[in-house]
Amino acid sequence: MAWNKLGSLFSFLKFQGILQRLRQQQAPRQSERAREAAKRAEYPIRTYGAKVAWNHLHDWFILMLLVIIEVGLFVIHPFYRFVGKDMMGDLRYPMKDNTIPVWAVPIYSVLLPICVSIFFYYRRKDVHDLHHSVLGLLFAVLITAVITDAIKDAVGRPRPDFFWRCFPDGKDVYDKWGNVVCHGNKADIKEGHKSFPSGHASWSFAGLGYLSLYLAGKIHTFDRQGHIAKLCITLIPLLAASLVSISRVDDYWHHWNDVFAGGFLGLVVSAFCYRQFFPNPYDDDGWGPYAYFDALLEELSDNNGDGAAQTTNQLTAHPTMGVHIVNQTQGSKGDSDYGPSSRLDDIELGRR
Repeated sequence: MAWNKLGSLFSFLKFQGILQRLRQQQAPRQSERAREAAKRAEYPIRTYGAKVAWNHLHDWFILMLLVIIEVGLFVIHPFYRFVGKDMMGDLRYPMKDNTIPVWAVPIYSVLLPICVSIFFYYRRKDVHDLHHSVLGLLFAVLITAVITDAIKDAVGRPRPDFFWRCFPDGKDVYDKWGNVVCHGNKADIKEGHKSFPSGHASWSFAGLGYLSLYLAGKIHTFDRQGHIAKLCITLIPLLAASLVSISRVDDYWHHWNDVFAGGFLGLVVSAFCYRQFFPNPYDDDGWGPYAYFDALLEELSDNNGDGAAQTTNQLTAHPTMGVHIVNQTQGSKGDSDYGPSSRLDDIELGRR
């Protein structure tokens, strides 16, 4: 008799383990269904565009202010640092044209990411994503540009080709203190004191670094499925930014540490600006901006009734993991027999 009871106990424990595994399998499926339902919500520009732009009107004014500051920093003269004859050994590289011209930098660092955002808008029709991705990108590039040019003007480091900018005829002249007395083109001399940090590198990593984070969230690069192809797509913008930065050293417009500092600055600023509007790319809900989930929560809360049984999709903010979609099913006592979880509970408790 005791052995029979012990066998029944083991069977009951085994049955409980099976039920527990079934619940664990059903929870991710319900959560996934909730996420898929959330992704299907649409917020077109025609209906919601004006409201979203008005809510961020002050941000657009700040952007205009950054543009004015950037123009002022570009116009003023940098600090003309002392350059002695014994320093010319590292500043006699030949003057070359830019491999990547200045006018091309805004095209690949600003217009290209905006085109990608527009592409995703036409796929999902979410004005929050389009507006915030463009706003965050512009903030990343302009903040980087202001910091870069402010440091350039304050430091006044000579470029590697400074000798030929200062003495285009090759005849160097120095004053009684040993400082250079340049007789070259004033614009070339002014530009020759703007080596640190690299503007090409900082702009490239600000714009393309932002694009890399945006793509990582949109294509679910870090979904724990091990798809290397997604990772390669995410790294392409960073590779392009790196090649642009290397070209600045090859053209003798920058020292290597100018490029390193500029790239690091742009990448850090882009990460901060991206996180102002989007969750971490490795979060389960990293594919959408915070504003989208807020709008979805507001819409769902307005549409929920007071019936005896109702299913609501609720957004919760986890302190460290970002925004997650949680599916909650509520019902009255009379409706407790519905749903797979309720039936499993009844079986385990011996109700059925």
